[in-house]
Amino acid sequence: MSRLYKEYNDLMIPKLQEEFGYKNKFEVPRLEKIVLNMGVGEALTDSKHIKQASEELSWISGQKAIVTEARKSIAGFKLRAGNKVGAKVTLRGNRMYEFLDRLINIALPRVRDFRGLPVRSCDGGGNYSFGIKEQIIFPEVATREADTIRGLDVTLVTTAKKDEECVFLLKMFNFPFAKA
Repeated sequence: MSRLYKEYNDLMIPKLQEEFGYKNKFEVPRLEKIVLNMGVGEALTDSKHIKQASEELSWISGQKAIVTEARKSIAGFKLRAGNKVGAKVTLRGNRMYEFLDRLINIALPRVRDFRGLPVRSCDGGGNYSFGIKEQIIFPEVATREADTIRGLDVTLVTTAKKDEECVFLLKMFNFPFAKA
């Protein structure tokens, strides 16, 4: 059992029940999954970029990445349906909590001029999304050879019904939000 999951069960559930008045511990919002997505536009001209991006995402997440394909053709981008354009990983369970722990305590503090993540990045349904401009903030990638700097999107999917519940849950995990 990961450190964050144990902390969630022992400390956070009672605090969330007290804060929002939940009668049952199963009503308390929890982290459901974390989705990492990396778009690779340069893969249209050189296919080795998609392989490298997929490997880097696998190093970051600790799980094999899936190569995603374009669903529609877009002539302006010289994109055809079926072209490989990105990679993604969905983390659940123990790997999700281990990744969240590394993200909060190791990776985000390594971002240059980091002032915190915006609180307003919730989608209205209790999910939180943000982008990372450089994949090399993760030590798994920095120690290996990265051919180019790529960004990635991180989406934290929770069972929270409202954004306030989601933000409170993430604050309990010591998520680095920007000062208002």
